[in-house]
Amino acid sequence: MEHCRLAGPGGCGQGDALYARARRRNTLADRCTQEHEAAGSVRGYIHSVETMGTVDNGGIRFVLFMQGCVMRCAFCHNPDTWLRMGREVTVDEIMSEVLEYTPFFEASGGGVTASGGEPLLQHRFVRALFERCGGHHIHRALDTAGYCKYGDFASVLDCTDLLLFSVKVVDEEKHVKLTGVRNDVILSNLRLAAARGADIVVRYVLIPSVNDSERDLHDIASLVASLGDRVRADILPYNRMGVVKWRQLGLDCALERVPEPTPDDISRARRVFHECSVRLRTD
Repeated sequence: MEHCRLAGPGGCGQGDALYARARRRNTLADRCTQEHEAAGSVRGYIHSVETMGTVDNGGIRFVLFMQGCVMRCAFCHNPDTWLRMGREVTVDEIMSEVLEYTPFFEASGGGVTASGGEPLLQHRFVRALFERCGGHHIHRALDTAGYCKYGDFASVLDCTDLLLFSVKVVDEEKHVKLTGVRNDVILSNLRLAAARGADIVVRYVLIPSVNDSERDLHDIASLVASLGDRVRADILPYNRMGVVKWRQLGLDCALERVPEPTPDDISRARRVFHECSVRLRTD
């Protein structure tokens, strides 16, 4: 007579059912383990890491600068990130570094920021990294210009706690001149993110004589206001730090002679945002 497997008070029938459920649970657990291991082996290319960043959302942050960007912003601080070259890493390797800073994140309210370059060019890597961070309750910020397919954007947005969305200028003709690409996809992605209730800070680099006219300021302030009360803005004064890198790379910097904004320029921009009832991150 064949012995019952996992036999209990109900006899062989109930034992077989328990055995079948146990096998299903084990299969699911194995699948989850395999997916976890697969996510950990996802590879990406990075430019550099800043381990004690304090700019994004307060607290101490582990900032990962991803390699690669298809935009050619005239004011880019990191033109050396444009090409998709750099240090190849796995999610597991980055997480081993990230976890060393967990006590600092917990004490300061910090976390991990994926920046670039354009991190969404490597959306699979960023998503896998953010999912792992979420498993350790580490805050996740995505610093992006939003120039990508919406599906790629949405896949990372699902596991992002804070979206730092850079808008260069609203006027499309100026945008093409400033970045080399149109901004219809960018603005569409921003609106879709807002419609999904994402926590968003719209970043605007204020560049004298380039995107600081009254119309430019009203355009960006009106755009942010249209996204809802939850969306904030951050006015970032242009600085000339990137000019040196352009020279080192043998590139002609279109903003070579453009000065940094004055305190009066910044105050004027803040006034326009406030007139449009937009909350600034620094308010």
